[in-house]
Amino acid sequence: VLIKGTVHPPDEITCLSSCLTGTYEDTILMLLASRSNNQRQEIKVEYKKAHGKDLVSALKSELGGLFETLVVALMTPPISYDASQLHKALKGVGTDDDVLIEILASRTCAQIKDIVKVYKKECGGKLEKDITGDTSGNFQKLLIMLLQRSNDEGVDDNRIEKDAMELIAAGKGKVGTDEEKFINILGNRSHEHLRLVFDAYKKVSGNDIEDSIEGATTGNLENLMLAVVKCAKSVPAYFAESLYRSMRRAGTDDQTLMRIMVSRGETDMLDIRACFKKMYGASLYTTIQVQWASLSSIQSGTIG
Repeated sequence: VLIKGTVHPPDEITCLSSCLTGTYEDTILMLLASRSNNQRQEIKVEYKKAHGKDLVSALKSELGGLFETLVVALMTPPISYDASQLHKALKGVGTDDDVLIEILASRTCAQIKDIVKVYKKECGGKLEKDITGDTSGNFQKLLIMLLQRSNDEGVDDNRIEKDAMELIAAGKGKVGTDEEKFINILGNRSHEHLRLVFDAYKKVSGNDIEDSIEGATTGNLENLMLAVVKCAKSVPAYFAESLYRSMRRAGTDDQTLMRIMVSRGETDMLDIRACFKKMYGASLYTTIQVQWASLSSIQSGTIG
């Protein structure tokens, strides 16, 4: 994302108004993507002053499909966007566990606290209550622990070896209480602390913690535990992998691709790009270009 240092609302408003008249999608995207979210909020305010109507509503009336979804996402404040994605995941047709996992495993305690407040204000409900109503079992328990976690910094040196040994004992094929041990440690420790625990775990057991999780549980709980582990190790690497997977499924997972690009664009996208290149030997930019070019060719009938 290229963000200009100065925003001139009258110029942006004039440009957007002209684009909406003829629906020039490339120009709209170029203008919005080259501004920070704060700058886009300023443009939104000034547009309403100048035209007496909401800019997002005006954009939605002229756009459609994935492009409309992308533009609306770009125009939404980051915390509001996370809250809206969680609400959609919980209140849509079926519960989208992947969205719950992605957001609650990767956001900081401060961000989650803000999301809870905005969710109540803008979505008309309590996030914890909605999660409890739509999930169950240990998956629900770990989600709620992540939601309630009050501190994501600090290390308890006295607990590192003990935590590692508890995880080793919990990963020896037993069920029930084993998951409880994983949940209590993963849901209550800082990323910094967990990294030291994982190092101690590997030193004693000779295995990565991910191997133990994959052998001890399955389904959405396994996915959530693995997401917490990966985010504790490296949030950018976690999102690099998520982006790669979104473009390697049977058909691109447009929603995941879009959600990550929008939500991480001003947070750690440069780090994600570096991780993607290191992990997969190709640039994220080129991979997205090639993927969309292939999809366009298939849809237009020029391939296969």
